[in-house]
Amino acid sequence: MANDRRNNQDYAGSIRRIILVVLVSILLLFFAIWRIDNPRIERLRADVIDTIIPHFEWVLRPATWAGRILENFQSYQALYQQNQELNRELQKMKSWKEAALQLEQENARLLDLNNLRQDPTLTHVSGIVIADSGSPFRQSVLLNVGAQDGIRDGWPAMDGLGLVGRISGVGQETSRVILLTDNASRIPVIIQPSGQRAFVSGDNSNAPIIDFR
Repeated sequence: MANDRRNNQDYAGSIRRIILVVLVSILLLFFAIWRIDNPRIERLRADVIDTIIPHFEWVLRPATWAGRILENFQSYQALYQQNQELNRELQKMKSWKEAALQLEQENARLLDLNNLRQDPTLTHVSGIVIADSGSPFRQSVLLNVGAQDGIRDGWPAMDGLGLVGRISGVGQETSRVILLTDNASRIPVIIQPSGQRAFVSGDNSNAPIIDFR
């Protein structure tokens, strides 16, 4: 039994060696034929190529599809990155636009102040708004100047365009301004050129009411 198994293994090994030798010989023969520079051999090579290559199209199709998918993905990725870059540039442009508008408004106020003619007997103190009421029912702002700067309760508050409110509440370093638009604001005015007297009454809107009563 052991001898039969050994004989079978030797027989299988011999067959494998013979097949290997035959395959190597065929490959060497093809290589030698492929290297021969002869018109007949050239026609043979052309016939072999024409016969084999069309049958390999189905093998190349998945690779072609994979290449197209990869190319489309790379194009999509490039477009996505470009879109993200454009969005970032757009956000920067919006920020620059807002900054430009603020500078334009500030420049207009400064120009108005530059052309303003003041009575030398009047006292004025410049301050900066550091907070606002943040409420639709209360229209007031907080300034960074107070009693130590000479601010007095009831003084008018102005910006570069004109009157905006009056001082209502003074601390040592800060003061509060009730704006003309506040519901509690009521300022006596004179209508020019008629000279008629009236009151500007706030109603928490951007257009205070002129009351002639």
